[in-house]
Amino acid sequence: MTLPTDPAANLVSLIRCASVTPAEGGALSALEAMLKPLGFLVDRPVFSEDGTPDIENLYARRSGNGPHLMFAGHTDVVPIGDEAAWTHPPFAAEIANGEMYGRGAVDMKGGIACFIAAVARHVEANGGPKGSVSLLITGDEEGPAINGTVKLLEWAASKGERWDASIVGEPTNPDTLGDMIKIGRRGSMSGSITVNGRQGHAAYPQLADNPVRGLMSLVDALLHPVFDKGTKDFQPTNLEVTSIDVGNPATNVIPAKATATFNIRFNDSWTAETVQAEIHNRLDQAAGRKKYRPGKKTPVDYDLVWRDRPSHVFLTRDDRLVETLSGSVKAVVGKTPALSTSGGTSDARFIKDYCPVVEFGLVGKTMHMVDERVAIADLETLTRIYQRFIDDWFGQG
Repeated sequence: MTLPTDPAANLVSLIRCASVTPAEGGALSALEAMLKPLGFLVDRPVFSEDGTPDIENLYARRSGNGPHLMFAGHTDVVPIGDEAAWTHPPFAAEIANGEMYGRGAVDMKGGIACFIAAVARHVEANGGPKGSVSLLITGDEEGPAINGTVKLLEWAASKGERWDASIVGEPTNPDTLGDMIKIGRRGSMSGSITVNGRQGHAAYPQLADNPVRGLMSLVDALLHPVFDKGTKDFQPTNLEVTSIDVGNPATNVIPAKATATFNIRFNDSWTAETVQAEIHNRLDQAAGRKKYRPGKKTPVDYDLVWRDRPSHVFLTRDDRLVETLSGSVKAVVGKTPALSTSGGTSDARFIKDYCPVVEFGLVGKTMHMVDERVAIADLETLTRIYQRFIDDWFGQG
């Protein structure tokens, strides 16, 4: 029986599955075909929720006597954009100049391909780890993240699954393999502010109430002063206004409403609740200011709506997990990776509620871009790092 020990071959099979969210595209079937010869039992539950697409997921476990390691990731990918702009077809997995091209090559089918190859090599060399290994793979990470990892974790836990540690195979390295392990993430929340004004003629502002003026006051309060200067483990909290819209095609009409959307990434000096309270307080205070609304006697009339569910800040303090992975990276590439909490969110924000979790994968320079690609040499190096980690974490190194 041929085991899937070659990460490049594994990745070819995965890239050639056009699994753009929410389509499974054959990617989970390709994974199942790799995992069953390694002794994994595979389940593929489908989860649903009103107003969202059904999502097929995969949970596979190879059982043993000892600790339980989970590898988590996703096979769904973002859309390809302008296909004509790609120098190689986005789902062909063509290799040129030592690099494999394709959507998902680094984010994050490449990480999955390497982990499977690492497990296969470990099985080939040792007959299997002294414990259990599972893969928790969703098809909904690049989408709304409603019918994916959250529900897959709940489903597995309800069946008695318990994990001692997890690695998420997202592309964490900025420039070269071994640069960075993610040991936490800032929290994230988004909201929309709508200011209610009174429509009128631009030449007669005294007869109207321009909501844009009110919105300027509120946005200014969100941006100044800064929320904090950062903490020992995290960057400063940062709020970005991502859209301002009045829906007004006329240049001589004062609009009736104006809306701004924002996203805030907050560190461990805040919780979701305290951030919300701070933003409400800033807006309430700004609503009464007259900097942009001279002559107006009433406060700005606004509505604030929080969008989606917040992602909570977390930091992994499990020394065994972090130090073992750091040691594995150094043993293979000769340098100690930085431990970072930078960047956006990932499904690690859900896994943290079940076990200690870190993120480590490929170099992310081309993720979500036209001509997404990965160096073949990096696939081999990451496989060796994962294999070394499996050996050391299970005490078989």
